[in-house]
Amino acid sequence: MSTGYQDRTLKVFTLNSNPKLAAEIAEQIGVKLGECSVTSFSDGEIQINIEESVRGCDVYVVQSTSAPVNQHIMELLIMIDALKRASAATINVVIPYYGYARQDRKARAREPITAKLVADILQVAGASRVITLDLHAPQIQGFFNIPVDQLVGVPILGDYWSEKEFADVVVVSPDHGGVSRARQLAERLKAPIAIIDKRRPRPNVAEVMNIVGNIKGKTAILIDDMIDTAGTISLAANALIKNGATDVYACCTHPVLSGPAIDRITDSPIKELVVTNSIPLPIEKQTDKVVTLSVAPLISEAIIRVHEQLSVSVLFD
Repeated sequence: MSTGYQDRTLKVFTLNSNPKLAAEIAEQIGVKLGECSVTSFSDGEIQINIEESVRGCDVYVVQSTSAPVNQHIMELLIMIDALKRASAATINVVIPYYGYARQDRKARAREPITAKLVADILQVAGASRVITLDLHAPQIQGFFNIPVDQLVGVPILGDYWSEKEFADVVVVSPDHGGVSRARQLAERLKAPIAIIDKRRPRPNVAEVMNIVGNIKGKTAILIDDMIDTAGTISLAANALIKNGATDVYACCTHPVLSGPAIDRITDSPIKELVVTNSIPLPIEKQTDKVVTLSVAPLISEAIIRVHEQLSVSVLFD
């Protein structure tokens, strides 16, 4: 925006996890990024200096808690504390990717519920509100006692696939947990859905079982909230081709893409993997198969709506 956003009480700051996305968000809103420095002491302790007044301001801090997750969480906590002590009116944490979200329940005896722990420490530090994108489990909103605005990535991904104008599409969920997300995309594309029934013997190891739904002769679009080691998605792609799908594409909101993920995607029959920039991809993870879409327009619109006390739910459409 050339004219700039008129209300000077809205300030956007970034920490170290996703400065490029934060700069894009600030530009879309029409404000300058707030001035602060995030450095480390020689022993590794984090030092944050806010280099402008935030007294009485509504501050939005952009920080994905992606790898190195513990470093990025600690940066965010220290920033919240600094803002609270500098008399910011509200401290709104914008977490495009919420780390530890997969530890959202006790699946086995003596396990922690780390997603709840992270929610607790953000609140104790002094966060007033959370704006996030596609939580791994929607119930994580209930772990907070402050407002949580959860934005969704399906409209962004849906618009991309609509422009492709594939002839005969089926939207595929790689597991039972992702059926509602697959249905949302399928409704946008006016396509049927299929589900891959898989069993996971241990973390990060997936075993594909069978496919529920008709995929024969169709272009399959796999959708998930995140892709980590890409084990599930590459096995799913192989199963779809084996069972008669003509082409396989994949998409997700959060490209965690750790360990062997890129090699697996490259070696798989997936023609294109479409992701968002909720987590920045380093050069070594940017391949010809990976297409990145920006969530900056969505997040910037959400920030303006929160700031102006308008409905955020319209962004879900």
